[in-house]
Amino acid sequence: MNQTVVVTGASGGIGRATATAFGARGAHVGLVARGEKGLSAAARDVEAAGGKACVIPTDVADPEQCEAAAEEVERTFGPIDVWVNVAFTSVFAPFWEITPAEFRRVTEVTYLGFVYCTMAALKRMRSRDAGTIVQVGSALAYRGIPLQSAYCGAKHATQGFNEALRCELLHEHSNVRVTMVQMPAVNTPQFSWVLSRLPNQAQPVPPIYQPEIPAQAVLYAADHPQRREYWVGGSTVGTLAANAIAPGLLDRYLARTGFDSQQTEDPRPADQPANLWEPADGSDGRDYGAHGIFDDTSTNHSFQLWGSQHHGLLGGTATAAFAAAAGAAVHRLRRWRR
Repeated sequence: MNQTVVVTGASGGIGRATATAFGARGAHVGLVARGEKGLSAAARDVEAAGGKACVIPTDVADPEQCEAAAEEVERTFGPIDVWVNVAFTSVFAPFWEITPAEFRRVTEVTYLGFVYCTMAALKRMRSRDAGTIVQVGSALAYRGIPLQSAYCGAKHATQGFNEALRCELLHEHSNVRVTMVQMPAVNTPQFSWVLSRLPNQAQPVPPIYQPEIPAQAVLYAADHPQRREYWVGGSTVGTLAANAIAPGLLDRYLARTGFDSQQTEDPRPADQPANLWEPADGSDGRDYGAHGIFDDTSTNHSFQLWGSQHHGLLGGTATAAFAAAAGAAVHRLRRWRR
């Protein structure tokens, strides 16, 4: 029997790659995002991969639209088995250069969008006592960095919300599962369409992973939702380890390096679209796809992802590796401090 899956943020980046990966399994995929050009192209990707697609233009910041999207998917494909929350927006700027309206909009999409879509999914899954919700998070759900205060705040909020919800489902012995996948820097189109006030082109902090790596992690999490969360990429492990052990040192390190490392040497394009208030493909009619502009410096491999998915086989080796990563990260921070 084919799975019925909903993916938000499906028009580009991790959402697009995830929807295509589910399509390769023969899944029936409800594609949720604002950009109709990207959604139509995503539907072609899903169907070319072997699945079926249903396009549902939706602003996840509106709870009524989230509910309508869930209703449309179940009317088209039947009961939802898996719901994947990916949709987000952001502003690249120092906190004092972000307006209240902009900060609220990032929060409504990137945090409340997850909340509203989870409500719509749970409304159906709890009555059947079956289903899985995967929240796509970030290393920034634990560790804030400069120039992304609105996004970091939203991801921290999602982390807390998801933990609370998981406890409530465990309390009622529900068979509905929720899990979260914490992502590293990924080569997605966001760096070409995010609202930016930086002088130069925004970039992910290396190492950069292609979106197919996170997509693999999401599919594995959907198949194995008993784990409360998954970490993707060695950089995520190192960042979270350093933050757990020496957060003050990491504050100072990021204060020194975090501005330059999130920008290339090229000036920001004057005509770069911003998807905060409307989809980028709505303003220029372009399909941005799954990949961003950093293909040349991105990798398709992550040994850490395999290790995370097979931690039972690795046992003490995984624990030792985590300790080594934490120690190395703290050592680097202390050397920098000197």
